[in-house]
Amino acid sequence: MRHRKAGIKLNRTTSHRNAMFRNMVTSLFKYDRIRTTDAKAKELRRWADRLITLAKRGDLHARRQALSIMMEKDIVHKLFEEASGRFGDTPGGYTRITKLGMRPGDSASVSLIELVSYEEPQKKKKKKKKDKGKASTETKAKQKQVKEPEVDSTAAETPEKEAEAEKTVSDTGSDTSKATEAAEEAIEESQESADVEDEKSDESESDTDKKPEEDK
Repeated sequence: MRHRKAGIKLNRTTSHRNAMFRNMVTSLFKYDRIRTTDAKAKELRRWADRLITLAKRGDLHARRQALSIMMEKDIVHKLFEEASGRFGDTPGGYTRITKLGMRPGDSASVSLIELVSYEEPQKKKKKKKKDKGKASTETKAKQKQVKEPEVDSTAAETPEKEAEAEKTVSDTGSDTSKATEAAEEAIEESQESADVEDEKSDESESDTDKKPEEDK
C-alpha cells in the first residue's frame, strides 16, 4: 500500500524525477509559462505552490530552502521580491492549467501551465443622479445659446442683401431706359423716311398732270 507517498512516479527513478521537476519549476518562474504533458503539469503545480508559499514567508530559512530546490539564484531573489505584491494574500491558486490537445508524435495530451497574478478588485464608482427639472432647464438654456448667434448672423447679412438688390434694380432700370430710347429713335427714323417717300410720290404725280396739258 502507498500510504503517505504523495506524487506520481512517471516511470522514472527518484533522482531523475526530482531533477526533472527542479528544472521545470525553474523554467516556470523564469518564463511565467511552459508547455508539457497533463500529468507533469499537475505534479509541477505542487512544486510551484510550495515555492510561492516560501517566497511569501520571506525569511532567511525560506530563502535557503528555495535555493536548495531551484537551479538559478537570480530567479529565487526575483521571486522573493515580487511574491507578496504579485500573488497577494491568497492561500493558493497561483497557477492555471490549460489543455492544448494531443501531441502529434505519441498522441500524449499536452497542457499549458502558467502563473496567475493576483489583481485587487476595483471599487465601482457610484454615479450621481441628476434631477429631471434641472436637466430640462439646462437643455433649454443650451438650445437658446445655440439659436441666438444664428439670428445675429442673419441680421448682419440682410443689409448686404438689400444693397445687392438695389444695385440689380438700378442696373435693370438703366438697361430698360436705354432700350426705350433706342426704340423711339428707330420710330422717328421710319417716320422721316415715310415722309420723304410721300413727297417724292406727290412730285411724280404733278409731273404727269402737266404733260397732257402741254400736248393740248
